[in-house]
Amino acid sequence: MKSRHQRLMGIGLVLGGVALGATFLLRAMNENILYYYSPSQVAAGDPPEGRRFRVGGLVVDGSVARKPGDLEVSFVLTDNAETVPVSYAGILPDLFREGQGIIAHGRLQDGGVFQADEVLAQHDENYMPPEVADSLQQVHAGGGQ
Repeated sequence: MKSRHQRLMGIGLVLGGVALGATFLLRAMNENILYYYSPSQVAAGDPPEGRRFRVGGLVVDGSVARKPGDLEVSFVLTDNAETVPVSYAGILPDLFREGQGIIAHGRLQDGGVFQADEVLAQHDENYMPPEVADSLQQVHAGGGQ
């Protein structure tokens, strides 16, 4: 009788440990997932406040502004319907340019400026990040919403 009780107690502890571990794993994964939003979704207020996410689109021609003697750069992203101003302090990818499809990782600040901590650019002439291509296609198909 005593050994049966001990076995049940052991099984219960193992199951409880597995459940606790799974809970911690799922919470950690949820906190580290970066969801993608288009400029139209950002303008509509879809991204969660205070959380990191990705925004992508085309760099608007004439919008890139650099501070002299500093790594600070600002530019505007568009999906051809809405725009999002982006601020970034760091070295931009070599392929970054106006009219380029890019994805930026970061947070939306007060005032609607997206503060990027990483900027990714396409790697050749024919490639555009799938998220950016999809959001541009949705805007084009929907007539600019």
